[in-house]
Amino acid sequence: MRLHYLAIGLLATAMTSSAFAQQAASPAAAPGVAFMSDADIMSLIDKAKADLKKDAPLVSEPILSLAPYRASLEYRPGTSAASIHEKDAELLVVLQGTGDIVTGGKLVDEERRNASNLSGPSIDGGDTQAVAKGDMTFVAAGVPHQIIPTGGQPIVLMTLHVPYPPTGWPPAK
Repeated sequence: MRLHYLAIGLLATAMTSSAFAQQAASPAAAPGVAFMSDADIMSLIDKAKADLKKDAPLVSEPILSLAPYRASLEYRPGTSAASIHEKDAELLVVLQGTGDIVTGGKLVDEERRNASNLSGPSIDGGDTQAVAKGDMTFVAAGVPHQIIPTGGQPIVLMTLHVPYPPTGWPPAK
């Protein structure tokens, strides 16, 4: 339950931050406010479909990239590698489709992708959570996770990466 509130708090912080900006922001939006309509999101999904390389398990389209926040639309027609983000927490919100999100356990055949990310083809011993449109999952830094589309259709997510733990967390009492 505490992770649920933390995830909501992180999302609210990102969305209300004066540093928040996105490519599809409404020109009438006040400073520090951004808006994406359903039409904007559908257009971004269409772009992801067009950008998808043959047999690729996913394509990512940027929504927000302003340090320390990074949000993307992920169009996932197939199962991609499992990941561990050592320095970022990740909030996943399902926009379309269904899938399984596997968390915990241990990466199989773990490989370092870069200075702060590990990957492997799958997870051994993780917990599986079925997800559908509107569901949200928060994955703390250092936790293995993998997204597996189900139902014969791609799963589309909005992912938000934030430094974790955030600077100054937990707050002083």
